[in-house]
Order: sequence, then C-alpha cells, then structure tokens
Amino acid sequence: MKNVYTNMCMVYSGDKILVLNRVKKDWPGLTFPGGHVEDGELFSESVIREMKEETGLTIRNPEYVGQIVWPLPEQGINDVALLYRTNEFAGELLESVEGHVFFIKKSELGNYQHSLDFDKVLELMFK
Repeated sequence: MKNVYTNMCMVYSGDKILVLNRVKKDWPGLTFPGGHVEDGELFSESVIREMKEETGLTIRNPEYVGQIVWPLPEQGINDVALLYRTNEFAGELLESVEGHVFFIKKSELGNYQHSLDFDKVLELMFK
C-alpha cells in the first residue's frame, strides 16, 4: 500500500492545549489540528502551513514526537500521521471548516468524544 503523509500538532500554553472538535463524519471528535503533506513539501513546513490554515496561528519550532500509521486498505493507503508539538505561536484563533478550535485543560479532555486513536496520539504528545 502507498503511504500518504499527514501531520498533527499540539500547541500548548501553560496547562492548556489547543484542540479541534471535528464535525466531519469521516473523523468526528476531539483531535489536534493538522492536515496533508503536499508533494515536495518538507514535513516541518507542512505542519506550519496546516496550523496557519486550520487555526490562524503561526507556529514556530515544531518538535517531532512520533508517528501513528492508520492502514486504510479500502483506499489502498497507509495514513502516516507525523506528530508535532510546540509552545511557540502567535496570532488569533480562527474557526475552521473542520470544526471548533479551542484551548482546553488536559484534565477536561474526558468531557468530549475523542476521534479514532486520540488516546494513542495523546500518549505520544505527552511522553
């Protein structure tokens, strides 16, 4: 199967993290903002671009923390999600067509439905 690369980024400030509560049927629930890596784009550049597009924030110095692979045999691909985190950001939050973007305390994560494997993503982000 072909690998398709995507990214997610956890932006954090103090005890709060930025999350996206997705409303799309293909991936509903709480997750981190991110998106697809474009052809010829560096992974680190893609996460900066996607964060700007999805949240309105300009991030700096994203730290790579790991990856998760979701096999999607019905599409003939593996979705390879590259995971990043940063506490360096500027700008104003914008609403996303993907869903509501907001800061939340880690202790409040249990109050929301999580997207597929979000617990695994959280584990990597906080290691």
